[in-house]
Amino acid sequence: MDALPLVALVAASAAVAGAARRTPVPAPLLLVAAGLLASYLPGVPTYTLDAHIVLPLLLPPLLHTAAVDSSYLDLRANVRPIALLSVGYVLFATLAVGWLAYLLVPGLPLTAALVLGAVIAPPDAVTAAAIARRVGLPGRVTTILQGESLVNDATAITAFKVALAAAVGAGVSWGAGIGEFLLAAVGGVAVGLLLMVPLHWLRTHLREALLQNTLSLLIPFVAYAAAERVHASGVLAVVVVALYLGHRSWQVDFATRLQEAAVWKMVAFVLESAVFALIGLQLPFVLKGLGTYGVGEALWYAFAVFVAVVVVRFVWVYPATYVPRWLFRRIREREPGTDWTAPLIVGWAGMRGVVSLAIAFSIPMAMDDGEDFPARNLVLFLTFTTVIGTLVIQGLTLPLLVRVLKLPGRDPRADTLAEAQAQSQASAAAEARLTELLADRHNSLPEPLADRLRAVLERRRNAVWERLGAADPVTGESADDTYRRLAREMIAAEREVFVRLRDERRIDDEMLRTLLRRLDLEEAAAYRETDDA
Repeated sequence: MDALPLVALVAASAAVAGAARRTPVPAPLLLVAAGLLASYLPGVPTYTLDAHIVLPLLLPPLLHTAAVDSSYLDLRANVRPIALLSVGYVLFATLAVGWLAYLLVPGLPLTAALVLGAVIAPPDAVTAAAIARRVGLPGRVTTILQGESLVNDATAITAFKVALAAAVGAGVSWGAGIGEFLLAAVGGVAVGLLLMVPLHWLRTHLREALLQNTLSLLIPFVAYAAAERVHASGVLAVVVVALYLGHRSWQVDFATRLQEAAVWKMVAFVLESAVFALIGLQLPFVLKGLGTYGVGEALWYAFAVFVAVVVVRFVWVYPATYVPRWLFRRIREREPGTDWTAPLIVGWAGMRGVVSLAIAFSIPMAMDDGEDFPARNLVLFLTFTTVIGTLVIQGLTLPLLVRVLKLPGRDPRADTLAEAQAQSQASAAAEARLTELLADRHNSLPEPLADRLRAVLERRRNAVWERLGAADPVTGESADDTYRRLAREMIAAEREVFVRLRDERRIDDEMLRTLLRRLDLEEAAAYRETDDA
């Protein structure tokens, strides 16, 4: 097997994603555009999406990273709107878009049209998270979109299986379809609940960060495979386990957390970049398979389906937002009020992604009776154009829409104030504990070292408050920023000496690595972690 095309795909997509970070264009859109252009360059190999690779190998880690970074408490507080979108909307879109496609395309059987509806029903988890981070959506809107994207794939995949069974002639009844849906949903959650506690126990009892992170990389695949083994939803199993592990990540030792954050950030970056590039690279394959349908005719169907997908989402979102509030006083009292702008953003943020394409490519070539699957190539084309259309049109205009509506994002000053208050309470508890420990004769410590502990604690307590104060009139830095800059300069000077001593053969490379790691940990302690995503 030639590994060069895979290496080239990963390297090129990572390069484009890195370049996108220096432009105002979201990385997913630039990657899709690059894939579209590259698909017609001479010498570029043919890349086709295989559902047997995308679903079990790419989807679990992408879902895991999105779920671990989500807030379980925020998702639980918004479970009603999330359920209405991730389950109710996906089923509604499957039926509505499928029925419209059945009316639009002559000779398209209703069962095949419902297959198309299920394929393009779910907004993409990766796209929603990437765009939400970039445009700075309000916290509750971001939570709802993330929660929807975590669960809706499970609904869509199950609906697809039911519609596909009916299309190929498996004789599935409505009762059997509902039963399969419930089995997948309940079974997926059950598998996640069964796995989450022992997996977390194993993580907390492994003594080496390397082994813990190896387990961390295996967890989403284990959860997905275990659920699919019993014909349950692997997507829900992965999400349940990841939410539990993310909620209890504080119980894992610091070395594991530091290493795990770096590893998963790299994994997510590589996979997301490759996934969006793969979407664009599908164009030649999809166009070549149109068969009896002319390009002009197929483009008309594509435009109509795209409009239907966009309109159907708004038809669901606005009633789902307001009707429950009108009917139930408890919902009005428990949930914050909202105006027309939040549903507009949620409705417009329904970008589709690689999961839809992967599901579409899993449609069999023939039915049970040996006949060709009706309009399979057209379904692939319509899926591709819907994914591209939503990514480009909605993805490019969503940031502009957010700016025009002037939606209130997170308040940096309020966040800093909350951080400072939390740090103050934690520092007070740490100071009390230090006083208690030093009073014990078993913990005798020279006064300079005890003062150093107190000084570190005091600096940590004051650092956040200083960010709320005035900056230095000369440098524009806060005292904490100046402290970090000077600490970094000092550490850099030490690092240069260690390297010079190694070059002079006065210490060996093993000792150099030990000394450099110690400096790295000190530098990490001197600087608060920032999110540069």
